[in-house]
Amino acid sequence: MFDLPDSEILPLARKHTFWTWSAQAKVAPIPIQRAQGVYFWDTDDKRYLDFNAMTMCVNIGHGDERIINAIIEQARALPYAAPGMATKPRALLGKVLAEVTPPGLDKFLFTLGGADANENAVKLARGYTGKHKILTRYRSYHGASAGAMALTGDPRRWPWEPTLMPGVVHFLDPYRYRSTFHRTNPDISEEEFCQDYLNHLEEVILYEGPETIAAILMESVTGTNGIIIPPAGYLPGVRALCDKYGILMIADEVMSGFGRTGKWFAVDHWNVVPDLMTMAKGLTSAYAPLGAVAMKPHIAAAFDEVVYQGGLTYTAHPISLAAAIANIRAMQEDKVVEHAAAMGPVLHRLLAELGENHPSVGEVRNIGLFGIIELVKDRQTRQPLTPWNASSPEMNALRKFLLDQGLFLYTHWHTLLIIPPLIITEAQLAEGFAIIDQGLKITDQAAK
Repeated sequence: MFDLPDSEILPLARKHTFWTWSAQAKVAPIPIQRAQGVYFWDTDDKRYLDFNAMTMCVNIGHGDERIINAIIEQARALPYAAPGMATKPRALLGKVLAEVTPPGLDKFLFTLGGADANENAVKLARGYTGKHKILTRYRSYHGASAGAMALTGDPRRWPWEPTLMPGVVHFLDPYRYRSTFHRTNPDISEEEFCQDYLNHLEEVILYEGPETIAAILMESVTGTNGIIIPPAGYLPGVRALCDKYGILMIADEVMSGFGRTGKWFAVDHWNVVPDLMTMAKGLTSAYAPLGAVAMKPHIAAAFDEVVYQGGLTYTAHPISLAAAIANIRAMQEDKVVEHAAAMGPVLHRLLAELGENHPSVGEVRNIGLFGIIELVKDRQTRQPLTPWNASSPEMNALRKFLLDQGLFLYTHWHTLLIIPPLIITEAQLAEGFAIIDQGLKITDQAAK
């Protein structure tokens, strides 16, 4: 299709591209040429096992012809329509999404991706309630646009302050392994642990004033900041606090949605229905860019006579909508969500075995195919292998080893995230873990 030798991809891309999330002089991208299933290949034909679903998004796996053909057919029939027009894929996707979203979330605002889905959810919440504050957690990531970055709790927002969206207040996560409240009583029961963090949230609500708070926005299961799985009563408890104080609950399911946790959406594990729910990534398995905000009908009805001031040129792009329909249908046909649920215990076993064999492994967690390995210098003190918001020579060496061995995954500070395509098999998981097992000998040298 393109008259460019593979050997020119990397030098030409480096010459003309300004790279995101990178110091420009240090960028070292993989020149990728093709992908299939759970693997991709670079221009030297080296094969990589994709343990990160590329950017935590290719849930269905690479190269699914059903989605590719849907994109081609839509491009031939109608490659673009203005955002204010009704199209066949727009009509059908709403129906298809309503089949898999929690009951009552059957009205959808389509966006370009996760960041603007979260921003639109905030706009809807503020418009509906007439209140302005949004509560989010410190260990959170909600997107890189100005509004979504303000919602983000982790240090990625620091460089852009104080020009970000105002009105955001952060609170603490129910993070059992590194609990702020339970350093001296780590054996507290899960019920007490959960209640302490709900009490903390309620205290923040009271200090900020419920009459000023439009919504509480949370990743149902925290993503890049630690795969923090909430205790059993936490999300129902947050739902109850929102109801008690007249606050909307927004669930960010951008990363945890579409089968990642072994359910269509992570909130399904706790039978919680938020007022608004954001999604992207697995919505199309990243075959085309698309996000969405699902909302309860009464929130949508608040704008029946009031203009909703929002939208972009590519809102509800027909090609992206067609990709989403084909992706969801393919996931249903292949029972991908059920497969992810079945692979959850397999991933748990593999993670546990690593923990037993390597002193640098402090904690492992997973829910479905959403897993993490926390690396430490000392298991007793739980000192991370890297300082907060930094790396270390050991982590850099581990990352290089894994890539050299053909394993692609995401490292974040002192953690390894395990987020493969949901079609991965037990044998393919074992293939990746055999490489990790070898690589952890590097970090074991730094552990007590």
